[in-house]
Amino acid sequence: MNRAEFIITTAIILFVAFALGWFANWLVGRFTSVRQSDVGELDRMSQELHEAEETRDQAITYMQQREAELTTQLAQAEAELRAAMDGLRDARHEAEELRAQVERS
Repeated sequence: MNRAEFIITTAIILFVAFALGWFANWLVGRFTSVRQSDVGELDRMSQELHEAEETRDQAITYMQQREAELTTQLAQAEAELRAAMDGLRDARHEAEELRAQVERS
């Protein structure tokens, strides 16, 4: 192989390497490029996610308020029940005393 053939062979190999590199770069660019419609879709999805998070936060706040209200109502009902039971116990005790008085008389 003389000098001219070596130069031509080297040039061809370098050109083929360049062409393969350029083609690989073009393919990677095609597969990784983001289209404007994709960006719009991502924006819409992020907006919907933000709205869903706000709705979730509102629901959590509502549930916490409702739980506090129900806890208060339960405590009031328990207090009323205790008062009613105490009143009933006192009434039974008084009735027993009155029965005992009537039996003694």
